Amino acid sequence: MTAKNMKKKILARKVSVNLAGERLLKTQRILRDISFELNEGDRLALIGPNGAGKSTLLQTIAGVLNPSQGEISVHGHISALFHISVGQRRELTGRKNIILKNLLLGHTYEEIMSRLDDMIDFADIGDYIDRPMETYSQGMALRVAFAAATAFPPDILLMDEWLGVGDAAFRVKCQNRMNELVEHSGIIVLATHHQKLAQEACNLGLYIQNGQVVEYGEIEHCWSRYNEDAANGSFDRS
Repeated sequence: MTAKNMKKKILARKVSVNLAGERLLKTQRILRDISFELNEGDRLALIGPNGAGKSTLLQTIAGVLNPSQGEISVHGHISALFHISVGQRRELTGRKNIILKNLLLGHTYEEIMSRLDDMIDFADIGDYIDRPMETYSQGMALRVAFAAATAFPPDILLMDEWLGVGDAAFRVKCQNRMNELVEHSGIIVLATHHQKLAQEACNLGLYIQNGQVVEYGEIEHCWSRYNEDAANGSFDRS
């Protein structure tokens, strides 16, 4: 992690990622020679059809996956808003899970305690906050996870689609919280299929297909190229 006064930055140089697993007969290259540079204030939309490699790229930026070739350097504290329930301990209370989640995100105990009441109020699950999470409904568990994961504006915000959970009233709270995070984050990388959202939230686009860069630059230009390929039947846009 860099010093707080250092400018936020993401730099990828010819990043390739190979993956192998039980469902793959052999190692497959998911990303190939991906290069881009983001500086403080940039908001990047990852564009492409299903299976293009957008989620793999997000996980590589987050440090969950390591490049097989090339390098990626990240300057700034990352908050990855995908799989937000990862790290939850069902035998622990919601309160303790909020503390644990933020410790895993790299925040100090003092920072967490200074905002703990706000996170609990945001989750709004009443006395259940001090009961084991194994007694929660799925909706309650997601409320706690969202409250914990979005309490601190990060230097770099990574999202796999726009995040919102719960009933209609809670989704409004989520929308307002997400807007605050976008406003105060240094850099944003958003993987999305939604053109209107991407053009409203982002200034840059990275259009990838079959793990390779097709277009990189202004968001409108990247979406235009993406729409052209979709209209020509170059891929399944679903």
